[in-house]
Amino acid sequence: MQHALSHEDAQLVEGLRAGDEAAFAALMRMYGPGMLRVAQMFVSSRSVAEEVVQEAWLGVFKGIERFEGRSSLKTWIFRIVANTAKTRGVREARSVPFSSLGGDENETTVSPDRFLGDGERFPGHWAVPPGSWAGVPEARLLAAETMDVIRREIERLPAAQRAVLELRDIEGWSADEVCNALDLTETNGRVLLHRARAKVRAALEEYLR
Repeated sequence: MQHALSHEDAQLVEGLRAGDEAAFAALMRMYGPGMLRVAQMFVSSRSVAEEVVQEAWLGVFKGIERFEGRSSLKTWIFRIVANTAKTRGVREARSVPFSSLGGDENETTVSPDRFLGDGERFPGHWAVPPGSWAGVPEARLLAAETMDVIRREIERLPAAQRAVLELRDIEGWSADEVCNALDLTETNGRVLLHRARAKVRAALEEYLR
């Protein structure tokens, strides 16, 4: 079933179809950084990802006449980016199933050392519970060094975890938007985000300890 486009989307679609440079510039500002993040999940370098984004924009222009509004304009554009990047990844002979980009299926999000062992009175319970940041001054939480720790940990995440975290927590996307754009199930999207957030939190706890 066709969904009614938002007024903003309808204006942008009309502008693209008319060849309006202002509409294109607006889309570039809104979606350019996120498109590059998505492309980098599937290809080997930033320079290749930039080429993917350029190719995706060409796909947007060629396909805009056929855009029917079955999804938001943003979701449609990001699916083009993901599909273009996947095709490029195959050509680079490095394509892998999307699910494996999230890390090991059996991966634990918290170190096993933080739980009590089988010989303890309460096996499986927290030995070292998550630390509270209540007593940490806000200035320290927001300090440049702390932000560097967060950025470094995000960069170390498996590609799919990083993309989901950045789109949700940095770009401010909803869960549905991320899953639709990246062609993820709701469960996969939730697991990837949980793992990513847990790793970043663990790194931050370690730094603030």
